[in-house]
Amino acid sequence: MRAKLVVFPIKGTNWCFSRSINDSIASSNLGSAFSQTPSTLKELWRNISSKPKPLNANAELLVDFVSLKMNRAWVGLEKAPQGTVKNKIYKLGLGLLSRVKPSEMFLKSISKEVTNVQITYPSSLNARLVRRRLRHIAMRGTIIHKKYFYGSVSLLPLTSAFTVLPLPNIPFFWVLFRTYSHWRALQGSEKLLQLVSDSSSTLNSATGNEKETKHDDDSMNGIHNSLGSPWDLQPSKELEELLHRVDEHDGLSKCTISDICKIFDLNTNDVLKYRDSM
Repeated sequence: MRAKLVVFPIKGTNWCFSRSINDSIASSNLGSAFSQTPSTLKELWRNISSKPKPLNANAELLVDFVSLKMNRAWVGLEKAPQGTVKNKIYKLGLGLLSRVKPSEMFLKSISKEVTNVQITYPSSLNARLVRRRLRHIAMRGTIIHKKYFYGSVSLLPLTSAFTVLPLPNIPFFWVLFRTYSHWRALQGSEKLLQLVSDSSSTLNSATGNEKETKHDDDSMNGIHNSLGSPWDLQPSKELEELLHRVDEHDGLSKCTISDICKIFDLNTNDVLKYRDSM
């Protein structure tokens, strides 16, 4: 499955990394994955114990099970009548979700089904710089989200103690969600790092110094042989023209960001977070 990524500087040294939300293939794959996920603990135990599976396969099954339960619970909160406790919990959840960093949302969008990425970037940028920034955010994600994943796991037993209270255990479910979110972001970081790194390392090991130098020169100009490569660099003059509206101090205006998101099918709220983040 191909993922369409858009990369561009948005304010000073802040860059935006986002995936197109208009991806019908990703949506259909996600739906088929959830349809095969057990809906009860009994079914989950039967799937795990019926056939011997690798530890990582069982872990993925457990994560999908928890994700399915959380999605159904969130939909129930969203449909709750105004003024009810569930509605207030839903609004609280929206406030907490708005604080999640956009880079985490981006890395979570790189699922295990992705086999190659199409990278759209302003035509004035160096293609090697764009790949280097993608490798950097992927490598940084593997370090940060691994640390926060283990930290969230360690908090689960502590927050589960609040179940004795006659109130919804919001701390437990929030920590459970953060555990799941960091796990997905970690998986996405490792997948993205593999996609934007393997082609160059494979090419370097299969060719001599002369061909390697030629490949580097072509990459600098945004030219490459996409045959068998997991990444496809696509310089965009249209995106470059939109970036001419950038303000030196405030970065891209909200109007310009809205135009970019409409043209390249990006999530406007996530892109605005990149501009407003320090």
